[in-house]
Amino acid sequence: MKKKIIFKGAATALVTPFDALGEIDFTALGELIERQISEGIDALVICGTTGESATLTDTERRRCISFAVEKAEGRVPIIAGTGSNNAEELSCFASSEGVDGILVVTPYYNKATEKGMKKYYLSIAESATSPIIIYNVPSRTGCKVTMPVYRKLAEHENIAAVKEASGDVSLYATMLAELSDSLSVYSGNDDLTLPILSIGGAGVISVLSNIMPREMHELCKTFFDGNLSAAKDIQLGLYD
Repeated sequence: MKKKIIFKGAATALVTPFDALGEIDFTALGELIERQISEGIDALVICGTTGESATLTDTERRRCISFAVEKAEGRVPIIAGTGSNNAEELSCFASSEGVDGILVVTPYYNKATEKGMKKYYLSIAESATSPIIIYNVPSRTGCKVTMPVYRKLAEHENIAAVKEASGDVSLYATMLAELSDSLSVYSGNDDLTLPILSIGGAGVISVLSNIMPREMHELCKTFFDGNLSAAKDIQLGLYD
């Protein structure tokens, strides 16, 4: 099942700025969004891990998502991080706000079984209307998405992509070999961006691009333009 690509290139997992009183600084958040867009970023992730999603209140997450959609005004895709152990309600809210995609991390701490993982994602896919990016980051959550789970989830029309942050290049390769028509694959590790692009990845959800958005955009664009040598130079130049 060929599905629409949510974005191609580099998306920034945007930080959430706070003021001296511990409240979200929406003026600063707006400035960050404007800078990212002016520097050529291909998409923005609001309330991802780098945006401290695990420690934001539900109200704070909703306000950030609504703000980002309004501020971006359709200039770049906005992807909302909605994952938690109870992600369905926030995912539906983000969909209603008009996000271009929702980034849903695996259930954490509970160490879900394969059956539980399938039920978790399929329940969200049935209730939220925005396309889902599965977020696999076992070093943080204590559980990982396996190929049998990916195969099942790829069958659902509303599950469109994967952010793979396992660092397991063999898993990336297996997924792209089997499921590239059904799932776009994004690197969740900046240092693996070019390797993942080289085997068919669609881009990266990046932390580094918070400070170097143009460079991460150019890394992806240069690769997609067919200049592998120049893309290699950019990737290696960013390692430090």
